[in-house]
Amino acid sequence: MFQQIWALLTCYQVLRTAMTGATLQHPGIDPDRLSFTIALDTAHDQVVQARGTFTGGTTNLVGAIGAALLAEPMPARRIRTRLRVVKRAISMFRAKARNIEYQTHPATLTTKILPPNHSP
Repeated sequence: MFQQIWALLTCYQVLRTAMTGATLQHPGIDPDRLSFTIALDTAHDQVVQARGTFTGGTTNLVGAIGAALLAEPMPARRIRTRLRVVKRAISMFRAKARNIEYQTHPATLTTKILPPNHSP
């Protein structure tokens, strides 16, 4: 279980490293414009189809993932023209109930992770 979590976190960090490496080669592109989904799909295709496997030479960390990311960058973000403000409530009418309690209450969430062979 823990190995799977570490593997997912490691894959995430490797993909983010490839994304930032791709932007280092092209400084005109903002890292926010690269799609994590494209990086994940390209990495999946490389693993499943065994394309570009390591043959013992110098490796390019960006490679196919960086090429796919740079081929389809997302559009640039719009420049913010106004400050962020709290938006008004969705409804212009008051709630119909008279005794609505708007106070929040603390909650506790407990998670128990059991070994795979454990019977409840």
